[in-house]
Amino acid sequence: MKREYLGITLLIASAFTGTLAFRLALPAVAFYTRDILKASMAYLSIISASFILARSFSALFSGLLLERRKGLVYFGALAMAGNALVVNLYPLTSSWVHVMGIKLLNGFLNGISWPIAQFVIAVSSPREIRSRVTALYFIFGNFAGLLGNYTYALTQDFGLKGQMYLSSAFFFLTALFMLLSYWLLYERIVPKRERDMKKSGVQISVKNILMLSALISLLSAFTSGEITYVYVAETLGIDKGRASFMIGLIGFIATLLAYIPSRFADLGSERKVVIFISVLAGLSPILAAVRSSVTVFLGILMAIFAAQTFRPISRSMLASARRASVAIGGINAVRNISTTAGQLIFGLAYSLGEVVIASVILKAALLIFAPASILLLGIAMRIKNSS
Repeated sequence: MKREYLGITLLIASAFTGTLAFRLALPAVAFYTRDILKASMAYLSIISASFILARSFSALFSGLLLERRKGLVYFGALAMAGNALVVNLYPLTSSWVHVMGIKLLNGFLNGISWPIAQFVIAVSSPREIRSRVTALYFIFGNFAGLLGNYTYALTQDFGLKGQMYLSSAFFFLTALFMLLSYWLLYERIVPKRERDMKKSGVQISVKNILMLSALISLLSAFTSGEITYVYVAETLGIDKGRASFMIGLIGFIATLLAYIPSRFADLGSERKVVIFISVLAGLSPILAAVRSSVTVFLGILMAIFAAQTFRPISRSMLASARRASVAIGGINAVRNISTTAGQLIFGLAYSLGEVVIASVILKAALLIFAPASILLLGIAMRIKNSS
């Protein structure tokens, strides 16, 4: 048992170090591409989209990989080590096209390494604490994301090459954590269960979990990316510094609160928790569309909380599926694609302006998500009635 807990602890640590490495490299490469290589915002969008699409494709591939042979779980650690080598290519680029090519490779490697880690942490954790352990995995990753931004600010004097060396070191450390973890947990890794199992143990069907993931990711996409800061500042008429501080604070609070529902999920209330967070996610963009500080910040809090809560609980549920590795790889692909789609819709609809309903001013860019909200609420009610 000590062997298993050590393996789980190392995997949670890998979420922290790996996310820190990624979040340090992300702004460093973005500003280098914009300021030094003189890439337009359109080209930066293409670079971001290429990373996400590559990650989505390889996420599904990683699940299929494990079904063929369990020993290929170590390929996830190898892919993470590949990231450590690849990031050192960024300082050598002389065009945004070169950056995009490296981003494609980064995305492909990330899409292999992270879904495998999520699958292992979920399937290896004791059933009675699985949701909480998976929640801790994501919480440590989220905190590292915040710390990564500060690390970038503190290391700007290093230059891009120095920052990539530091990022590379954290990626190598992450690969080592993963490698040791997979060795310690190898006996508990079951990518695919036999067909004649009496019951999968999944309270909600895999199809419904994937649909919920797609809609929750789509509806919460307005809380991620640069456009979120612009929306808050312009809608509420506040300066960029205050908008950034408030969004960061809300994200921190939502991340802490997201651990609480995992306790109820572990007690057998997964279905109720999923219905609850689906309602929050469905209402969040409509609430944030109302032009007032209370509604905008509450809508953002609800969206982040719902997304942060659903990620670990959905992985915990899918760990009991017959084709667990494919299901977890698939949900990563669905989440990436839906988040990208949501950001694009929000960005394109941003210029639609405002509408007034019964003296209430609402932003059309978020009201456009109303059909998806209704669909999500409908699925949640269907799941509730089928219990």
